[in-house]
Amino acid sequence: MRHGATSQQIVEAADDLFYRQGFEHTSFADISSLVNISRGNLYHHFKTKDDILDAVIKVRLDRTLNMLTDWEEQGASSKDRIKSYIKILLTNWSMIKDYGCPVGTLCTELAKSNHASKAEANKVFTLFRVWLKAQFTQLGHTQDADALAMHVLSWSQGVATLGNAFDDLQYVKQEVEKIYDWLDTLSVKKKQTK
Repeated sequence: MRHGATSQQIVEAADDLFYRQGFEHTSFADISSLVNISRGNLYHHFKTKDDILDAVIKVRLDRTLNMLTDWEEQGASSKDRIKSYIKILLTNWSMIKDYGCPVGTLCTELAKSNHASKAEANKVFTLFRVWLKAQFTQLGHTQDADALAMHVLSWSQGVATLGNAFDDLQYVKQEVEKIYDWLDTLSVKKKQTK
């Protein structure tokens, strides 16, 4: 197996384990077992669990950038692109119901321990915030675009958290529809004031 391929497998396994078990509760043994390599071989690729965490965060950032790029290409309008973000609550429901939001859970865990990688992990939320702000700006909400982006982020994180806590898909579907309705009303109001 090539060195790069093994490193990639380690990062993919760690990403999955950090999400399902949490960073603190995932050991080198857990990762090496999932990848089916010895702990010594794992240490050959990554000296510390923090090194693995840094690689996982980079993968998550890259994956998020790719997703945002896809939404840019696929969405006919800014409103459609914002709805793509909101829809991930339903698209990822099978994981959210069991483990919560992958971004939110890692950021929360790292914040609790004041981990050195906390700010780096938060960059995924920043990517979403900046991207949503750009979408609201394109909708004509130049003055309040950032506030609207933060509102959508906080609303979706709240829905993910409560959906997970109550294992309630119907609640998530209702909230997604409310966010869509709010977005439609917001767009209409803005057009009426021009």
